[in-house]
Amino acid sequence: MQTESPLLPNVSPDVAATRWLAVGSLLGLIALSLAWELWLAPLRPGGSWLALKALPLALPLAGLLKRRMYTYRWVSLLVWLYFTEGVVRAWSDPAPGNWLAGAEIALCLLLFTACALHVRLRQRAAKARPSTPVADPT
Repeated sequence: MQTESPLLPNVSPDVAATRWLAVGSLLGLIALSLAWELWLAPLRPGGSWLALKALPLALPLAGLLKRRMYTYRWVSLLVWLYFTEGVVRAWSDPAPGNWLAGAEIALCLLLFTACALHVRLRQRAAKARPSTPVADPT
């Protein structure tokens, strides 16, 4: 079943769900990064400059909201840097930092899955859509 809206014409519910899942997990990752490094378990008391790691995550937000396929593709690669940081800190940080790292790992996996599914579903829908024939100029 197709939904029709002025912002998202002919978008299947699955594609819309993966879009909102990607945006939600990206926002969650931004919020977690800021809260972790500023209040919850900063490396230094009073916060650390490591909170700036949230800035690269803010860049793709507009592209995800505008449904740019290229953004979904490169975010699915960028997220592995944050996944790696989460794995390292889950192994090496004391509590509560290791629990926050576990949350970062979960959000990264969710974001990757949502981006990969979004790209796959949109490509499948594009292939299924009948192409308009080109008129013969002669």
